[in-house]
Amino acid sequence: MRYSAHRLRFTRPLGMATLLAVCWLQPLTWVQAAPAAAAAAAQPARWEQKKIYFTYLGFTTHYSCEGLTDQVRRVLLELGARKADMHVHEAGCTSRLGEPEPFPAVQGTFFVLEPVAPSQADDPSAHPGIVPAHWQPVNVHFDHQNESLDMSGQCELLEQVRQHILPLFPARNVQFNTLCIPHQLTAGGNTLQAEVLIPDTAGPSHTRNTTAGAGTGELARAQ
Repeated sequence: MRYSAHRLRFTRPLGMATLLAVCWLQPLTWVQAAPAAAAAAAQPARWEQKKIYFTYLGFTTHYSCEGLTDQVRRVLLELGARKADMHVHEAGCTSRLGEPEPFPAVQGTFFVLEPVAPSQADDPSAHPGIVPAHWQPVNVHFDHQNESLDMSGQCELLEQVRQHILPLFPARNVQFNTLCIPHQLTAGGNTLQAEVLIPDTAGPSHTRNTTAGAGTGELARAQ
């Protein structure tokens, strides 16, 4: 199976004699402790604007600027970003449309829910803009047509999402597992899970199955 360059491209397996490859051979697990409160408990929150400038560096999977933007937009929605006023676009791209970019970047602005103290929610006139919300578990994915292969090939992106994008959200109970070997597909064991704030009035557009399953984020395939 080959992947079109418009979205991503896998490089051929290379020798693993380099020090970098050896350092990546063991599975990495990163867990943030969960609070005692249940995930479904009510949590007052307020929409806050965030700025993003994300540059991707990968050895195994390479993206066009358009492809990376699709994936970042998908992840932001999965993590609870508000879709209506999200503005995310490519940045600093030099390659032609659809071609892999050496260092593709994405920049823009979006809104996320930040928790507020219950005392502020009790006085809405003094603290406007507060909305009822709750903590909801999510499992970050990139492609739902071939999830196992997709997550194995994009473990580098998953790691960089955990490092540079997830901190923009008030996530809790974060669990990250990866087995990532440069220039090779490593099936299984690549997951990023967390609890994120979702407004109580959120419709299907805030759920993982609908925000990430269709449209521009899907991977193009060629037989």
